[in-house]
Amino acid sequence: MNDFPYVKGTQLGGIGKALMSGLCSLIFLIGASMHLYATDSLKGIHTVLDSHCIKCHGKDGKVKGKVNLKELKSSNALLAKPELLETLIKVLKDRDMPPEDEPPLPENERKNMVVWLEQMLSESLKDEPFLHTPIRRMNRFQYNNAVVDLLESDREIFRLNERLMRRREDYFKPETKKMPAQVRVSSRPLSKDIDNQRPEGFKGVASFPQDKRAEHGYDNRADHLTLSPLLMESFLKLSQTISESPDLNSKECRSWPWLFASPDDGTEKKIEEIIQSRLTKFLRRAFRRPVDPVTLDRFVQFASKQHSDGVSLENTMRSVVGVVLGMPDFLYFYEAPKVETIDGKGTNAQSSADFELASRLALFFWSSIPDDLLLDLAEKGQLSDSKVLSSQIDRMLNDRRSSRFCDNFPAQWLQLDRLITSVPDPKKFPYFYLVDGYRSSMHMLPEPLLLFETIYIEDRSIVELLDPKFTWENGMLKANYEGHSKAGHDVVTQLFKRVPLNDPRRGGVITNAAVMTMTATPTRTKPITRGAWINAVIFNEPPEPPPADIPPLPEANTEELAKLTIRERLSAHRKREDCAGCHNKIDPMGFALENYGPTGVWRDKYENGRDVDVSGILFNQYKFKTILEFKQFVIKEKHRFVRGFISHLLSYALSRELGPADSPALDEMTARAIAGEDNMRAVLKSIAMSEPFLMKDNFKKKVSSN
Repeated sequence: MNDFPYVKGTQLGGIGKALMSGLCSLIFLIGASMHLYATDSLKGIHTVLDSHCIKCHGKDGKVKGKVNLKELKSSNALLAKPELLETLIKVLKDRDMPPEDEPPLPENERKNMVVWLEQMLSESLKDEPFLHTPIRRMNRFQYNNAVVDLLESDREIFRLNERLMRRREDYFKPETKKMPAQVRVSSRPLSKDIDNQRPEGFKGVASFPQDKRAEHGYDNRADHLTLSPLLMESFLKLSQTISESPDLNSKECRSWPWLFASPDDGTEKKIEEIIQSRLTKFLRRAFRRPVDPVTLDRFVQFASKQHSDGVSLENTMRSVVGVVLGMPDFLYFYEAPKVETIDGKGTNAQSSADFELASRLALFFWSSIPDDLLLDLAEKGQLSDSKVLSSQIDRMLNDRRSSRFCDNFPAQWLQLDRLITSVPDPKKFPYFYLVDGYRSSMHMLPEPLLLFETIYIEDRSIVELLDPKFTWENGMLKANYEGHSKAGHDVVTQLFKRVPLNDPRRGGVITNAAVMTMTATPTRTKPITRGAWINAVIFNEPPEPPPADIPPLPEANTEELAKLTIRERLSAHRKREDCAGCHNKIDPMGFALENYGPTGVWRDKYENGRDVDVSGILFNQYKFKTILEFKQFVIKEKHRFVRGFISHLLSYALSRELGPADSPALDEMTARAIAGEDNMRAVLKSIAMSEPFLMKDNFKKKVSSN
């Protein structure tokens, strides 16, 4: 069990490995009876069902995998199961079915079946609604950024451990589309807080607990962002301490002149008019829409009463800020109920209101609230215009606040938080531990994160995430790859340089020391864990959890076991019928990385002198013998990575898991990327202009029958 972590993903159509045993029969059924399906009938094939499938999927009420094939009495029955259709298409494309012990399908028949099933799926999804995104609160990262932007602060509100890598110089300038040749960064979660930098956070302000990643991998998923009474109390206390902090001052906050400062002497405006003017601007920002007259008047009366009782204007506005930062209107994102309309083309359509769209954009790209320009356009009803929207997306991607996207998404996508708890055996890997207990992992973290930033800032192809021609390293990281620690002790602020990749075995988000270390035990590699990581992260196809009675891989603690390779010790898992299906997918990807030891150091032999065998068959098609061949085949099948990466981004952008209705948009965006629009910003823009992103949740346009 310890070798097989389960991370529930956002992959569409996952109906469980229990179903897989029956898919072979159903595929043969479809292949033998396509002409019957085409005429909207399954008559005449019940004999095939009885001989291949029904005994496990429908006979005498026996239903494995929650699939009753006896119910499929017409093509309409199959149309009503888009998840099943998606799974059938996938197992056919991946050649997972028929299994090895069954006669193979002729290639032309396989292709024809895929085409036919895809047409069925398209018809099935025509009226399928998008999954609902419930009302959700800000997570901790979003709350900090929202307060920073609302108050125009030059300082974070509280320390954020979510930011695994800290930039120690202002190099993030996306408008230049150029990364410098070297940068200074640090990895505070893995080091002592002795960097002598200005303290993070406002004085007297303590943050609420960090939000955890959901099973699918992100901490912004709406159905996980609940608000318990205890957490509500924390929010209320937090909002008050922010408003009362001495760091909320004229030097730290650029909002001071228009929000807190006393008016110049001799002003002709009444104080109530000044308060109303300030609150109109402030509340629109905080609530992401114009505030209604009743609410505005309530705030104005409250502030005016405080001021008339002798409270200074500064302290009056501090009180208002303390109230607003704890209000549901600030903490929660929600969408108004949909109102169905029919346009002149006979299409029921209801796009998100412009203010809701502004919030979606800001959350996606900035992990924050919309700025005044977005709100101005939304108020005029112009933001949803495609030309205006395209221009605003470009502006937001060029804005330095997009650094928050690079702070938040890639670390969670790659699951790099797992590296923090990695502790290789100090006796076997003494070079991993530096002076005073510092670990090499703090130098591993920046390598994949700086690669992601470079591809974002320089707007490179997303495929370079897998196969770049450069990497980032410092002396200590280079020493780790060489298996020693003789490279100085730059353990606090690290100078990373961009270097060309002369060794094709290194580089990319798969073959780097961070991923290799976090997917290993303290003493050995874990091929199953690595294979599961690749399936879940790179292709967004996480494996099902293993059976509960699977024992952990035995350690090499006996003379007999010590003579075996890891592949040989794992062979028992593959012999189990209920395990073989997943291992066929996981093992080739995991064993492909066996040349990389538990800390990412290259090896050709195990400690017992046995040769490392990385050979395998990828996607049931490509035989490889080396990691270089493995990489070549992954790039050859890059559409798998592209679709998986886009689906990760879409789920992150929508703050929800994906459903069948998202498939057409994913297919369209993937096709455009494969056709050449695969630069990072083009992909991000395609997501922000996609139907799932623009349409109200739980609503999908439907083509009229007229």
